[in-house]
Amino acid sequence: MNYKQEIFISEKKLRNKTIIAFIIFILLLIAGVFIWKKLRHQQQVAQSPKSIRKVLNYNENLFSNFLSDEHLAKTYPKSAAVKNVRVNGNIGMGSDFDPSTWKLQLVRSPGDTLFLTLDDIKALPKTEIVFDFKCIEGWSQITYWGGVKFSDFAAKYNLNAQTQMKYVGLVTPDKRYYVGLDMPSILHPQTILCYEMNGKPLPMNQGYPLRLMTTVKYGIKDIKRIGTIFFSNERPPDYWYERGYDYYSGL
Repeated sequence: MNYKQEIFISEKKLRNKTIIAFIIFILLLIAGVFIWKKLRHQQQVAQSPKSIRKVLNYNENLFSNFLSDEHLAKTYPKSAAVKNVRVNGNIGMGSDFDPSTWKLQLVRSPGDTLFLTLDDIKALPKTEIVFDFKCIEGWSQITYWGGVKFSDFAAKYNLNAQTQMKYVGLVTPDKRYYVGLDMPSILHPQTILCYEMNGKPLPMNQGYPLRLMTTVKYGIKDIKRIGTIFFSNERPPDYWYERGYDYYSGL
């Protein structure tokens, strides 16, 4: 074999090796893109509202098993309560509301609705609570509230059949804000229909004349300016649940 043949064979081998290397590079690139897209898809599925909702529902089923009347939030002396109480939302609190015409609509069943005044509610035994109110936005305050235990309210108005259902729904008079709560939470001994803050009538921006206050939920469940209460075995509509938040919202 002469020198020219050796050069020719070497160039041929080099060209073949280059082609093979290029083909391997292309195959690896295609495989990399495929794996990246697959991982990206799995991440998107994991972060999809449907997947997140499954996790939230699982959490609800898990943590609701631990709720009981013995599960009480820590309470504080009245002196520990803040004077300037933050407002955790104003949806359903339109300025066109006329408190002089307000009555609570208690829907015991279709066709059976009681219309209750604030005096009707205040005639029941009063309960006061000072606790650490927690907002879903990440802040908390020790606050002082007064009102009527929902369990006492239910006993007064013969809601035995209704409280055997799974849920209760509460709606503002303008129907712009609405929440649903599981029955054990609203019957909890630290859940009140609240008409006082810091020993005085609720301010308008805190839900006058009547709001919910519970220690076992985040503040998004503490609906202000309650207009209607009803009962159901199906989950009632819930404003923030419809916007991606946890229905249970438990603490």
